[in-house]
Amino acid sequence: MIKLYNKILETENHNWNPLILRVVLGSVIFAHGAQKLFGMWGGHGFSQTITDWEKFFNLPSFITISVILIESIGAILLIAGLFTRIMASLLGCVMLGAIIMLHAKVGFYMNWYGTQMGEGFEYHILVLGMVIALIISGGGKYSLDTTLSKYV
Repeated sequence: MIKLYNKILETENHNWNPLILRVVLGSVIFAHGAQKLFGMWGGHGFSQTITDWEKFFNLPSFITISVILIESIGAILLIAGLFTRIMASLLGCVMLGAIIMLHAKVGFYMNWYGTQMGEGFEYHILVLGMVIALIISGGGKYSLDTTLSKYV
């Protein structure tokens, strides 16, 4: 069990790339989570998001709540570099779910000119690339993973 814990926390403390990836990715994802959790920046808030996703996507509330928590609390943990690989993996699952359920049928490109019936999945592919890099590298410089790994 301790070996698994060490593998999850393991990272190169001198590497700046994961720090940049997790702060930028976590910040962008947190904005989406805050829309769903608090209704900030034009979002609908917690209750309305759950209701809407059940109505429009036929998703059970526990899945919607999981997405909201991953995109809000998980994004904060990602920024802090705490359990980076786990948070990145969960975020990757959210992105894959969004592609499969919603965006794949629209196509690759975003809806820049308003000619499509929704948004494509190019954004999600970029996020998945960042997620994969963080799963491989860990949290990098200034991550709480580095601090925790000293005590295991």
